Amino acid sequence: MSVNDDLREHIKKGTTTVGIKCSDGIVLAADKRATLGGRIVSNKTVDKVFPISDNIAVTMAGVVSDAQLITKLIKAELRLKKYRTGKDSNVRETSSLLGSIVYQNIRRMSPIMGITGFLLGGADKEGFHLYDIGVDGSVLEHEDYVTDGSGFMMAFGVLDTLYKKDLKVNDAVKLAVKAINAAMQRDTATGEGIDVYAITKQGVKKVFAEKLNTTITC
Repeated sequence: MSVNDDLREHIKKGTTTVGIKCSDGIVLAADKRATLGGRIVSNKTVDKVFPISDNIAVTMAGVVSDAQLITKLIKAELRLKKYRTGKDSNVRETSSLLGSIVYQNIRRMSPIMGITGFLLGGADKEGFHLYDIGVDGSVLEHEDYVTDGSGFMMAFGVLDTLYKKDLKVNDAVKLAVKAINAAMQRDTATGEGIDVYAITKQGVKKVFAEKLNTTITC
């Protein structure tokens, strides 16, 4: 095993994230497990959905250290722009900025490759928007739903089957929980619990949080 391979075995990563666009908002959800190389559970209480402004939130997947740093950077950039211009960034501008940061991150020379992916949802004057920021810095807007992380295939199966056009936020929350739960059943890097946030005209709000109790007593 090379030095780089050895490092990768000790990097915290693994997740399943879901984003759903609704007629009255955006729903973002993620599990709470972090693993070492996808094999050992290193943390059971990781927050993977973060508000980055009053009207925008992101989910993170990939290498935890890079994802956390990038989340801090994008929050700082949004605050700086507001201080300088007196205006909030719209969702499209924010997704483009986040894509640029991810693009630079993965191309930076390092013994640990900074592989990170984000889902970004937000509300502005133009409506509700859902973006997928790929590990390569690509930025894609979605008009229905998207999922990312190691358990994305299981989550997509649920979304493809149950998603309906013009879904309301309340129903989308239930759908997001079902999608993450499906990934938790089969993906070893997904588990421990589920957090769900809703972004509406009123702002960003956590609407569901459930932690699994896996301790057996007799």
